[in-house]
Amino acid sequence: MSADRHVTRYDVMPIPPIEARTQWFEAGALRIGVEYRRLDEAVVAARQVEAATGGDGLEAAVLEDRGVSLHVVGPIDGVPREVLRFDCFAEDPHYHYVSWRTRANEVLHVDPVAEGDPLAWALERLRTRLPQMLARAGAPELGAALDRRALEAALPRVAEAAERARREQSS
Repeated sequence: MSADRHVTRYDVMPIPPIEARTQWFEAGALRIGVEYRRLDEAVVAARQVEAATGGDGLEAAVLEDRGVSLHVVGPIDGVPREVLRFDCFAEDPHYHYVSWRTRANEVLHVDPVAEGDPLAWALERLRTRLPQMLARAGAPELGAALDRRALEAALPRVAEAAERARREQSS
């Protein structure tokens, strides 16, 4: 039995953040983005067009979900790339390990019954497990170079923006 049964692996990269809807916070060499996402079939259809024209693509799915996404971006081979994402969605909260070097996107689901509020859980992972998660995403050099002071300074602002986005979008 595989120890990774709880991981869904894709050979397509996740839908990138929508810059106009994302507020970015500097945390040393890392940037953390806060975005309120509404995913639906139109978003998936747009990604399918990209696939047909040579883009990254995304599997066809019936999809409708919403919530705060936290994007963790750092330099991978000199290019800013998203390496972790926490999708704190209402219906299917999950997170992504994104390895650009292997072109892999691994998705793990969060059990809100066991873990509680997905946004609070994600913020706690950023505070306590970020180096380990960066290593798991294939970017151990980002974890090794993590500026703890810069991260600790950024996290309250990230949390405030995330809570504000959640409140504003749910009203």
